[in-house]
Amino acid sequence: MPRSTMPRAVALASLFVLVTATVLPLPPVFGEGGARRDVMRAEDQHRQEAVELATDAVVHGKQGHAEALVTNAEAALQSALKAGEAPHVDAGISELKQAIEHGKAGHADVATKHAEQAVTHLSEKYRSR
Repeated sequence: MPRSTMPRAVALASLFVLVTATVLPLPPVFGEGGARRDVMRAEDQHRQEAVELATDAVVHGKQGHAEALVTNAEAALQSALKAGEAPHVDAGISELKQAIEHGKAGHADVATKHAEQAVTHLSEKYRSR
């Protein structure tokens, strides 16, 4: 490139960069947006799924269906394990494990009580919002 066109090329390149930076939106670095928000949204969805499945387990347990209670409690446990770390989630997981253990032993009444406690713990975050 000849020396006389070099300043023009630099000026045009600078103008291109300036216009591009001004026109294109930049992703937010702070505030809303980002991967953390997506993670929190996914954890909330898993927690909600766990609550729904544990509630189904309670319904089956009250009907004396220990096998269906175990199936729903196991599915709720899988969702709760994906719901992130929080004291109420951990307590809900513990209660679901107890519900599964008692349900497999055929103790639908005891398993139902544990499933009810799991619903209470897993729902705790939503009541405090």
